[in-house]
Amino acid sequence: MHIGRRYDPLATLNWSRANLIGPLLYSAALTAIDQLTPYSLGIPWVLVSTIAIAVAFYLGFKNSASYDRLWEARMIWGGIVNASRSWAFGARDLVSTIHLPHDSQLEDEELEDFRRTLVLRHVAWLDALRHQLRRVTTWEHRGRSFDRYRKKISPEYTEDLSEVLAPNLAEEELEQVMAKINPAAHLLANQSRHLAELRDWGALDGFAHMQLQGVIDELMAQQGKAERIKNFPFPRQYATINSYFALLFAALIPFAIIGELGRFDDSLTLLAIPFSTLISWVFLTTDQIGDWSENPFEGLANDVPITAMARQIERDMLEMIDEAELPPAREPTGKLLM
Repeated sequence: MHIGRRYDPLATLNWSRANLIGPLLYSAALTAIDQLTPYSLGIPWVLVSTIAIAVAFYLGFKNSASYDRLWEARMIWGGIVNASRSWAFGARDLVSTIHLPHDSQLEDEELEDFRRTLVLRHVAWLDALRHQLRRVTTWEHRGRSFDRYRKKISPEYTEDLSEVLAPNLAEEELEQVMAKINPAAHLLANQSRHLAELRDWGALDGFAHMQLQGVIDELMAQQGKAERIKNFPFPRQYATINSYFALLFAALIPFAIIGELGRFDDSLTLLAIPFSTLISWVFLTTDQIGDWSENPFEGLANDVPITAMARQIERDMLEMIDEAELPPAREPTGKLLM
């Protein structure tokens, strides 16, 4: 996520440079053919403007739907933030000696360990979830340059998940979790099992058990929503055809501008180069913005900053159980917070 006030002009030109250079060279070549050969390349403007209207509608739809996916992903992680805080103070306050039978063998120190285990396992769940969401799928941006960029800005591509989870899980549980297809879901299942054990031992009453189980259910629901966005792409027919239409319009616009300018004065035809380049840049860059907003968990610059959010949740939760040492907050890489 870009955390500056706005992209500066040079940065904008840099990431959209292909949308400038290609149309510039293309329109220059067509204009040269029109001016230096006996062939006239002009076509009526009305033909291209009809296509422009269709492309504009498609671009609006694509960008709106892409933004909806991005914003939903952010809302999901907002829900995870709230549920995580509820889990921390619920584990702290509801796991209590009040419910223990008189002949219970559990000591206050053991209950404190149980509370801490519930919180640390949740931290492990956050780490497992962010790693799972950042796995690269076939429809996300792929290639060596993207892989290098991911490793530069997103920790998930240089971290080893088992090493990340190890400080917060017992060795036996770590091995068990890492052997599962979905470690994050399995960690929530372990939380549920642990709550049942605490109730059997008398450290939770029925109401407290129901409250904490409800938080687990909410966390599982939020994980499922995030996985839905991650594992179901923006429909390829919309993403693909829209890009083709934008390219078609960019290919035709120089012909229309050459024809329109030639009607007034043949010497004005050279203006077709900057004007067609500018118009093509606007349409192609708008399409590019939608393309880069489709996948909010792909580990690139336009992601929801789940790494930083997971760390902030961890800091909040550890503070609630009076941990003396907190991990440092995630710092941005330049103006990017991941």
